[in-house]
Amino acid sequence: MTLAGIELCYLVNEMANKTKDYYVSNIYGITRNSLLFKLHHPEKPDILLMFSTFGLWITNIKISQMEENRLVKRLRNDLLRARITEVKQIDSERIVQITFSGFNQEFVLIGEFFGDGNIILCNKELKILSLFHSIDVRHRKLGVGLTYVPPPSSGLNIFKVTQKDLEEIRSTSTATVRWIGRTLGLPSKYAEEIMRLSNIDGQRLGNTLSSDEVATIYQAAKETIDKVVSGNHDACVVRDDKGVDVYPIPLGDLSQKNVSKVSSFMEGLDSLFSENLLEQGKTTQTDTVSQKITELEHKLEEQNKAISLVKQRAESISKVAKALLDSASIGIISIDDSRVLSILQGNNSLLVRESGVLMVNVNGEKIKINPQSSIQAIASVLFNESKHQLKAIDTIQEEKTKTERNLEAFRKQATIAENSIVFAIQKKKEWYERYRWFFTSDGLLAIGGRDASSNSSVIRKHLSKDDKVFHAEIVGSPFFILKDSEDVLESSVSEVAQATVCFSRAWREGLYGLNAYWVRPDQVKMAAPTGQFLAKGAFPIEGTRNFIQVSNLQLAVGLYQKGDNYMIMSGPPSAVKTQCLFYVIIEPSGTDMTEFAKKIRLEFLKLAENQDVVKAFNIDDFIRALPAGDSHIVESGTS
Repeated sequence: MTLAGIELCYLVNEMANKTKDYYVSNIYGITRNSLLFKLHHPEKPDILLMFSTFGLWITNIKISQMEENRLVKRLRNDLLRARITEVKQIDSERIVQITFSGFNQEFVLIGEFFGDGNIILCNKELKILSLFHSIDVRHRKLGVGLTYVPPPSSGLNIFKVTQKDLEEIRSTSTATVRWIGRTLGLPSKYAEEIMRLSNIDGQRLGNTLSSDEVATIYQAAKETIDKVVSGNHDACVVRDDKGVDVYPIPLGDLSQKNVSKVSSFMEGLDSLFSENLLEQGKTTQTDTVSQKITELEHKLEEQNKAISLVKQRAESISKVAKALLDSASIGIISIDDSRVLSILQGNNSLLVRESGVLMVNVNGEKIKINPQSSIQAIASVLFNESKHQLKAIDTIQEEKTKTERNLEAFRKQATIAENSIVFAIQKKKEWYERYRWFFTSDGLLAIGGRDASSNSSVIRKHLSKDDKVFHAEIVGSPFFILKDSEDVLESSVSEVAQATVCFSRAWREGLYGLNAYWVRPDQVKMAAPTGQFLAKGAFPIEGTRNFIQVSNLQLAVGLYQKGDNYMIMSGPPSAVKTQCLFYVIIEPSGTDMTEFAKKIRLEFLKLAENQDVVKAFNIDDFIRALPAGDSHIVESGTS
């Protein structure tokens, strides 16, 4: 499918809102004509933006590189760390401009999503710095060093069209549906929907319409356009004999089509366009190998034919030899005997003489014989030739075996190449996943800092009046917050105290028997006393501290399910056992974090009913759940 101008308008509005104040943290080449932008915001989840010659969309699928993209290096040089300041569409054309600002520079990335498509990088004066492919046609030129100029408009600006503009249809002899589609730059599916809403036959000629009918068509067009652009969608993926498409709104009669609902038009586009990219990548990766496989399959076929042909020839020669040998029993002793001709003819052979040499021609194979030899000797020569032919089969068979081995190797290579297309679904993360977190056995959320920066963020951004603040009696302790815990719940307080100690320096150094304490939010001061300095992530505590002794260093890592999403949760065993599907309990000392994360992942795979859920997590996801330092597993099980 190709994007319509009204669909692109909706996408641009969505992206302008969602990417506000985001900056580019990385750019990946996916295919020769597709790029993936990783956008970062200090306080919001990362966004993956796919930019291709056939469209742009926000994606939750991260695809590994399948082809070299020659624009990547230049784009990284100019756009990394640059902030998105504007996303706009040129009129109603299928052209998007994204403006990036940073380091006192401004760049504009332009996507043209018609024809073969194009990706163009310009400076703020729209001078072209790099582009996917140059253009030199009668009405425009695009090339490095030239100023970017959009193509001439092919119709009305659909967002500014008036009823008066549509009155022109009454002076044409074109079918109404065709005129509407061409003039407004709409695909046939939208033009047909407009005519359906108007209750007017789309095949009627424009000059047969009344002014009232034009007004009806205008209202139907305006309604359809407004629904798509505003996001008033009921999106679905539609599959039929013509292919696959994504509709932001129902279009026409869908009863005879395979229709599946999607939560948003963007999600549907992501599913379809990403599927197309993956198929394109698989084709690219396997094209060369497939060509070799075809060549080897042809070679194998020819070798099988050769073996069959040689076998037939050897059998025919042997049959003639046997016939000549049998002829001796009826008194034939010489090849010159007139009866020999009929015997040969009866076995599809004959005598021929070339350059004075007598030969027996058996199905085109000529065997030289000595006319002075006895009939038995001549039969023996033919038998020997038959054996010689059969030995040739052994040689062909050896070559055939080599071909079969090569063919199998290339088929495996094709499978490996196809499977080398790696992609991962980027699940939507909860806000608390950027911190240490777990739900207590009472169902309360606890969050803690990972480092000085997140320690500060936990207190400054997420501390509320009904929370409790925890810290351990050791330098290098995180701050933990027990959310919405105005009423003291002994089990939850004990669990957060244990987590605070375990995620401190105590785990790495194996320090047992430490205390943690909790205080109210108003006891935590955001600034150091006058004349004093506090390190980042540290806060003064005033008033009484409520101490809790933590007798053991023990944590659990489990798989937590929230709706359709799964997360790796790490916290005290009592909390993880209560809240998670399955778990492993860990203690200090043993294996370093990376290797230990691999062990936990293997243990999860053993415990999981659906291994695909676990496989969706990479090793880094498990490392993020672990305390700093070496660890070992002491127990595992299901809840």
